[in-house]
Amino acid sequence: MRGHRGRYPLLTDEDLISLVGAGDAFAFSALHDRHSRAIYSLARRLTGDEQDAEDLMQEAFLKVWRSAGSYRAERGSVRTWMLSVVRNQGIDRLRSQASHRRTQEKARAEAPRSQPSEVFIESWRNFRRDRVREALEDLPHTQHKVLALAHFSDRTNAEIAERLCLPLGTVKGRMRLGLKKLRNHPELREMAVGEPPS
Repeated sequence: MRGHRGRYPLLTDEDLISLVGAGDAFAFSALHDRHSRAIYSLARRLTGDEQDAEDLMQEAFLKVWRSAGSYRAERGSVRTWMLSVVRNQGIDRLRSQASHRRTQEKARAEAPRSQPSEVFIESWRNFRRDRVREALEDLPHTQHKVLALAHFSDRTNAEIAERLCLPLGTVKGRMRLGLKKLRNHPELREMAVGEPPS
């Protein structure tokens, strides 16, 4: 076997690439040994980083292994073809990185610059509560009382019925009518459309 491996360094690049196309790992190893410096040098110039250059070189040699059968001598030497594989892999890698960067920049640009402060959020809540109170004042007293207990005191319909000594159905009916009127209240409708992010 050693004698068989010993002949590979004597073969031309064209012979080696043909053997690589047929799946010959020893021929691939000989091509690698012969051209790895030039390929690493180009990868390093393309990436500007030692680790990225090594990764690119590995990707390029993998591509050479997989597509050795596509090599055509009339298009140039094996070395030129291999360097073009590195160049193309490097360009694809740079494009991918640039696309990833653009996607991240776009996401950052579309993200809110800052979250509303706690003071702002509290002020907005107070403003909404005051608008609801004003709108409640426009309702008939029976509906106003039921909705005020539900909204400001966080009481359930059953608790409101018990507190006001009313049947549960009456409380629900007054609640439904009052909410319908509030939904149509112009000031509350504007407030719902202009709600700030939370």
